Amino acid sequence: MKKQAWMAALALAVAGGAFAAGDHKHDDHTPRHGGLVAPGKEADFELVAKPDTLQLYLSDHGKPMDLSKASTKVTLLADAEKTEVELKPAGDKLEAKGSFRVAAGTKAVAVVTNSGKTLGTARFTLK
Repeated sequence: MKKQAWMAALALAVAGGAFAAGDHKHDDHTPRHGGLVAPGKEADFELVAKPDTLQLYLSDHGKPMDLSKASTKVTLLADAEKTEVELKPAGDKLEAKGSFRVAAGTKAVAVVTNSGKTLGTARFTLK
């Protein structure tokens, strides 16, 4: 009987390990576009900040999201200067073009809505 209990425990341990290994893929917060990643409750956010472009990518457990009805307000805080920028859908991301202060240490706060529903707020400190 002990051998059967041991085999059952081993089978459960192996099965549990397989499920746990699969879940790690959902927790992968590696930047896919060269930006900074902030995990959120409803989505994961990746901000790519360049002096002439701000881009925000959203994913749902690693899967791209439909952003056709999304918008984002990004607030940049650089030293004592505060700049608010509206990002609009541009293919697989939200984007704004212009001239932005994105030096190291600049803080960025993104408030994202999609189809009228707030998906969340993401905070970044640029490097």
